[in-house]
Amino acid sequence: MKQISKSWLLGACVFGGMTLAACTSSLKAPATADVAVSQAAVENASSADGTEFAPEDMRKAREKLALSKQALAAKDYKAATDYANQAQADAKLAQAKAGSAKAQAVSATLQEDIRVLRAELDRAATQ
Repeated sequence: MKQISKSWLLGACVFGGMTLAACTSSLKAPATADVAVSQAAVENASSADGTEFAPEDMRKAREKLALSKQALAAKDYKAATDYANQAQADAKLAQAKAGSAKAQAVSATLQEDIRVLRAELDRAATQ
């Protein structure tokens, strides 16, 4: 009877170890993909002048991206995914702020052009 229980215990340990290894490797692929997507989001935000118009958000995005890469290297896949998602959110916020600031600048320019045209029309009408 002791032989059966030792075999069963050994089998259970092997099965548990294999299950743990499978779970860990199943988290690695999504974490790696999340880090890659976040890297692309940070690069896109930087290309959209996020650094100029939203420097604090870009700083946060880069910091969290670096933390996600460190967690990935340490095989802490949950933390890597969490930091990567946060970095992506910060990068998208920076990109949106940059787009908004650019749109506001264009709007201000158009408003000034309209003001100048109205002034010219008023001056032409009074002459």
